[in-house]
Amino acid sequence: MGDNSPRTDTSTDMEGDAKLDDGHHLTTGGSNTSDHEAGTKNGDSKALRRLAQNREAARKSRLRKKAYVQQLESSRIKLNQLEQELQRARQQGLYLGPGSYSGDQNAHSGGAGGVNANNSAGAAAFDMEYARWVEEQHRQMSELRSALQAHVADTELRVLVDGGMAHYEEIFRMKAVAAKADVFHLVSGMWKTPAERCFMWMGGFRPSELLKILIPQIEPLTEQQVVNICNLQQSSQQAEDALSQGMEALQQSLADTLSAGSLGSSPNVANYMGQMAMAMGKLGSLETFVRQADSLRQQTLQQMHRILTTRQAARGLLAMGDYFARLRALSSLWSARPRE
Repeated sequence: MGDNSPRTDTSTDMEGDAKLDDGHHLTTGGSNTSDHEAGTKNGDSKALRRLAQNREAARKSRLRKKAYVQQLESSRIKLNQLEQELQRARQQGLYLGPGSYSGDQNAHSGGAGGVNANNSAGAAAFDMEYARWVEEQHRQMSELRSALQAHVADTELRVLVDGGMAHYEEIFRMKAVAAKADVFHLVSGMWKTPAERCFMWMGGFRPSELLKILIPQIEPLTEQQVVNICNLQQSSQQAEDALSQGMEALQQSLADTLSAGSLGSSPNVANYMGQMAMAMGKLGSLETFVRQADSLRQQTLQQMHRILTTRQAARGLLAMGDYFARLRALSSLWSARPRE
């Protein structure tokens, strides 16, 4: 009865088939082992590369997000300051144009210098371009600060430093165009805030003074770097002295030309026109002095860029941007001070 049972026959056949299947897998599995291991290794290396790429992308995304948040916060603070200044101007019955401060009331309420600047299309265009330049510099400084805090690689930091240097090249180009349109507007500093105008020299900053501000911010320096920076500071000071002496000589020459003859009496028309023609010719030198001063500023920045490492240059650009931003903030605080 046990031998003729259908259950027993079926069980025996299934066991036999299973054994055949096991043998087949054993036979074919050995030949595919090396291929399977190679595929696994290739898959692991690809997965590691994708993981590293994802991590780098996530890190850059966090940096961009952080810089964006800082930019929004800074824009919000500046907007609040501008709204407060506008409200004070309305209360006092004054109008303050874009980029102006209440310290410039005389220029915008009928002063001769303010009327000339507002009537000059070239000066007005420069003021608008400069306002946009300051906004872009603020964005670059936020990005540079985030990169330094995150300790990014030098290759990534170098891109930001080169961008900051190119941004300063742009302001020198803008000033060269503005000097041709209205050199008096540029030299007067009406495009700057009141606190910045206290430190202006020939339409900008003194390179030697700026070096004194930057050196403590980029230390430690190597011995060779210290020597190079000291030489640069000395040569900048000598060039500044030469330009200042030339400007004084020009001013004295202009005064002598305009005061020639008798003052206070009815002038001879021919003599008067001759004096004005001579004075106009000498004023052409003023534009030359401003261009030379900007060239000195530009060369000083370029030399510093060559002397410093990428990370030192990044700290120097950030310190320079923060210094000018503090001067602008000081002007805002000064204009908002209580008045008795």
